[in-house]
Amino acid sequence: MGKHVEPSGKSAGGVPGSAARVRPLPVRSAVRLRRPLDIWHKPALSAVAALAIPDLTLYALGRLDLILYTSAGAMCALYAHGLPYAARARTLLWVVLGMVASLGVALTAASLITSTALLVVGASLVAAVHKVVCDATRIGPPGNVILTFITASAFFVPQHLGQVPPHLALALGAGGLAWLVCMAPALLRPQGPERIAVARALEAAAGLLRKEADAGGGEPAGAAHARHAAAATVNAAWHTLFLVPVATPAKAAARSGLERLLVRAESALGGTEDADEVGAGAGPHEVRFPGAEAGRLGSWARELRGGRAVPEVAVSAARAGELAGAVAQTPGRRPAPGQPRGVRAVLARLAPGSPLLPIGVRVATGCVLAGWASMAVGVGHPYWAVVTAASIYQANTTLSWQRALQRTLGNLLGLLLYTALLPLIHGGPLAMIAIVLACQFGAEAGITRNYWLGSVCVTPMALLLTQFGSQVPAGTLIADRWTDTLVGAVVGLVCCVLVTNRRAANRIEAALGRVAAAEADAVRLLTAGPTAGADEAREAGWARDRLAGGLLELREAVEVAAGEWWQPALPQERIAHAEQRGHRALAGLVRRLSAPALAA
Repeated sequence: MGKHVEPSGKSAGGVPGSAARVRPLPVRSAVRLRRPLDIWHKPALSAVAALAIPDLTLYALGRLDLILYTSAGAMCALYAHGLPYAARARTLLWVVLGMVASLGVALTAASLITSTALLVVGASLVAAVHKVVCDATRIGPPGNVILTFITASAFFVPQHLGQVPPHLALALGAGGLAWLVCMAPALLRPQGPERIAVARALEAAAGLLRKEADAGGGEPAGAAHARHAAAATVNAAWHTLFLVPVATPAKAAARSGLERLLVRAESALGGTEDADEVGAGAGPHEVRFPGAEAGRLGSWARELRGGRAVPEVAVSAARAGELAGAVAQTPGRRPAPGQPRGVRAVLARLAPGSPLLPIGVRVATGCVLAGWASMAVGVGHPYWAVVTAASIYQANTTLSWQRALQRTLGNLLGLLLYTALLPLIHGGPLAMIAIVLACQFGAEAGITRNYWLGSVCVTPMALLLTQFGSQVPAGTLIADRWTDTLVGAVVGLVCCVLVTNRRAANRIEAALGRVAAAEADAVRLLTAGPTAGADEAREAGWARDRLAGGLLELREAVEVAAGEWWQPALPQERIAHAEQRGHRALAGLVRRLSAPALAA
């Protein structure tokens, strides 16, 4: 998105930050395929298992009309696969409870309200809550889309008030099964998620070092982007390790081994290597040159992904002694103090003035108008327009435009796929269940490459789920879905353009202030001299955490603001200066603390 931003903080009239600019909306990048996510198969297989068991049970009981309620709980299996198992258990519990609570609101409204227009309003308000809360909690993919898809559908399912409790019980039971499915791999690879997070950091650091090696000592092309990506990946890995409990010495030792590797990956961000450190298996006088170090980091990443023993990372005798002393005091590195975590962090992101609140207004307004527009053109499934509008809203206008384009293309191709599958669909309930499961797997396989590719499989699956409860002619179903897709995308984009997020620029100012404060603390520690003990190392590590987090937040805020089509000119010079100073101080801290003493 940076290419849509003028390089100067001055407006066309020469007054800094006073004018708004219209930015072009990209097309080619919206449909380009990416490399698939490394763990795409985990949510895919989990969702298939969580869906298959209740679906086949309902088939045996002859009650496939209840499949919407069991699907609500089973779809929770798509969440939290990047989290360590202790954190995953808590997060999935909240997802299941949130899904059941949202379903309860929808079913209660469906049983008490007869006005379709009011039901559209209710579904839209719940969709806005889903979007804001998912963004505030940073739950990750699939975000609010699954919650809104199930809940919006439930608003329009004929219901008696007495049926609501048993239907919620079905959703809760299927959610419990999804929880068990997602937690089952802990029996085989209890360290799996954190090992993958560290492996990603090692691979990102290796990629950065390879760029430096190819440049032959000069500044490589794309170095800033590669350094930012590596810093983000390393920071994400640290936060993953922070979620790993160290209640026993064995768990502390296991986490410490991963921390050593992560510190080694982080040392790539320092720009230079310590000559007194050698890699595992290296000769006693071998210095870690970028090319050789990249090879070692890549090899360690493969060992972590392959489930082999955590590689031992050798350090100098002095730093080994520092590590031993630090670990004796506090096993396991801790996150920086003073930062809100858990529920307090979520509430802080939702406080008055939050940039997430205009996004919530966009979702509510766009979904209501899309649903009413769908009713006006006579479509019998207005919730599809609501879901389409809700799904396209991203952090800014540019991303929302891309998502609208992707969803429209994916739904069109998905309708063609559904038409091709009609002979199989007419084969009976078992064939329909098999197609639903295959589409669910295909959706997860494709969606990490591009949203439109995943939507190709999501569309026939969504149509089939509606067919279990009531039979609608295929031609009518296809026409309604295509009309609702166009209505939802167009109306949603219009609301996205009209409801601008002026708070995006304010977020940049707040992020600049945090980076400046963190950079000042880092400079103070660097000028104070070398760290002498565990307490000093811990303080320097916290300073590094605050600075790294601040820089990542600043870059995210800039990219969000840059994607708004109508926004005051950004203070590009201040941003560039803050990032240069911040990364310079961060590199100094990394070089200072590149030994695993920070694991304390």
